[in-house]
Amino acid sequence: MTGKFETTIFRGNNVAARQKQRIVVTGIGALTPIGIGKEAFWNAMMEGKSGAARITLYNADECETKFACEVKNFDAAQFMDKKSSLRMDRFCQFGVAASEQAIKDSGIALDKINRGRFGVVYGSGVGGMMIYDNQFRTYMNGGADRISPFFIPMMIPDIVAGHISIRNGLRGPNYATVSACATSLNAIIDAYMILQMGYADIMVCGGSEASVTPMGIGGFNAARALSVRNDSPETASRPYDKDRDGFVMGEGAGALILETLHSAESRGAHIYGELVGVGMSADAYHITAPHPDGDGVTLVMNNALQDAGIAPEQIDYINTHGTSTPLGDVAELNAVKKVFGEHTHKLSISSTKSMVGHLLGAAGAVESVACLLALEHQIVPPTINVFNQDDAVDVDVTANKPKPRKIEYVMNNGFGFGGHNASIIFKKFSA
Repeated sequence: MTGKFETTIFRGNNVAARQKQRIVVTGIGALTPIGIGKEAFWNAMMEGKSGAARITLYNADECETKFACEVKNFDAAQFMDKKSSLRMDRFCQFGVAASEQAIKDSGIALDKINRGRFGVVYGSGVGGMMIYDNQFRTYMNGGADRISPFFIPMMIPDIVAGHISIRNGLRGPNYATVSACATSLNAIIDAYMILQMGYADIMVCGGSEASVTPMGIGGFNAARALSVRNDSPETASRPYDKDRDGFVMGEGAGALILETLHSAESRGAHIYGELVGVGMSADAYHITAPHPDGDGVTLVMNNALQDAGIAPEQIDYINTHGTSTPLGDVAELNAVKKVFGEHTHKLSISSTKSMVGHLLGAAGAVESVACLLALEHQIVPPTINVFNQDDAVDVDVTANKPKPRKIEYVMNNGFGFGGHNASIIFKKFSA
């Protein structure tokens, strides 16, 4: 026991002393309520499209909120065979599809790499809500012996990471993160740390969610978290607007391929950007409400800046958590002002949740794709539905229209029930 302990300490010191590796993004995948695939997603953001509409996945007449941001025209058969798809919950289909997009986009030839050095960290804030809802109704109507033997493996949040690994023969580190709406940012952070520690050369990471179900919508309605603007779903997600009344449920998935710069350069990969800093913290305050002074959010942004080794003044754009809730939007901006001071008014800020809704555990990954595309195009995506900007919001929220500008560094924030905070920083790549 003593020998093992001493070895661990010795190894830890070696890792701490090792020069920090450069970690880059070489592939992206996105399934969103406004477009499937990076091009469709980006074009829809530039047009300021809303993905919100009346719920079609079930009869929502009994729900207080009758709309959501659903993924449209998704065909699992484009990404997997029918037998496989039938053994996956919708959230798992989304995650597998987004990861397939990202792997293909990266140009990785799986038969030419060491797949023992290729890992997966892929999360979901909730997991298989659709199969849970379905099987609970089956149980209530027919008893326990009617429950499907596939119920558990279709429901558990880690099953997406398992499927991604099995489908592609990826034998590196493999697990899921679960931290509510910070889930997929935590997945990206974990993948980054695994690469820094030298446990892998390439990682696929991100998150997926499909919680547009009677229990999902009903549960958030009970918590008074959702907008009830049933007469105008497309304008319901309105971060920073004075009349915002809650978030709009979204569904979808995002995936990133992270790899060491050495790995990327050795195969001539296209590089979307460099992941230069990550931060994590906790509010340690309340299970659902943000800390009134924004202490945890202030800490997480400072942690990410410190990890990146940059000054606050070097950040150009922040993709905020910005869910469209009365308390959360302003609380985050107050923390931004504490961290960035006078530079706050030189920042571009936007919430892409105004277009895709709140994808819960998938939010951070999809928003990271938006950040990387913003870096590539040098355009800030808009916050749509800002009709009457809140008096407390005295910053540039990129209202209603995209904004071309020089972007060198972009920060992406995500916060989850339980007080979980995560923040990451991407940099425009230069050799």
